[in-house]
Amino acid sequence: MRPSTLRALNRAAELTRQNRLTEAMLIAEPVILTADEYEGEEIRRWLLDHVTDFTGEHHEDPKELP
Repeated sequence: MRPSTLRALNRAAELTRQNRLTEAMLIAEPVILTADEYEGEEIRRWLLDHVTDFTGEHHEDPKELP
């Protein structure tokens, strides 16, 4: 993933945690829409791996629970 894409996603996560969803979408949407198929897959994987970056919540991995 390009460094500029990663910066945009991280900034969008930060804005989302601050309840500034509209601004977060204005930053993330163009990056997501212009990604090619390979970068798009990296973005999808990053988003799945970093859900808590957007929510600010940290939950235990359900696979690790008894």
